[in-house]
Amino acid sequence: MAYTIDRYPCEDAPRLGAMTLHPVAESVPRARRWFRKLITPYYPACSVDDCLLMLSELITNAVVHGKSDEPWVVRVEWFREGTSLRVEVHNPGLPGSVRLRHPDADDAHGRGLLLVDSIAHSWHAGPSHLGGTAVSFEMADAWPS
Repeated sequence: MAYTIDRYPCEDAPRLGAMTLHPVAESVPRARRWFRKLITPYYPACSVDDCLLMLSELITNAVVHGKSDEPWVVRVEWFREGTSLRVEVHNPGLPGSVRLRHPDADDAHGRGLLLVDSIAHSWHAGPSHLGGTAVSFEMADAWPS
């Protein structure tokens, strides 16, 4: 199965784009490249590099923690809502397993959501409209009002 990119959303819809990716590590750099390419024409005022860092963390978590007995994918969608940018990452994992951790200095993992929490205006985890889990972040004032 190939990955898919939605380059041409409906003109008046809040969704700016979407990607469907294989749940493999190689999807992280692919998503970064495509997100940068697809968000740049919208001229966001927020740091695209910060968004790419958070996107990388959320996709990595989705790949590592997504679980299903059937073949599955990671779905990424991003939206303009007023002056804010919201990015969602969907996987078939359990919403209750998403939590902010406070790892010890010598722990090798567990810092992804800490990065998101420190950079984003807000973030949320809960049930996905696609089934499974959605984890999202919001960048306030991504566009002038």
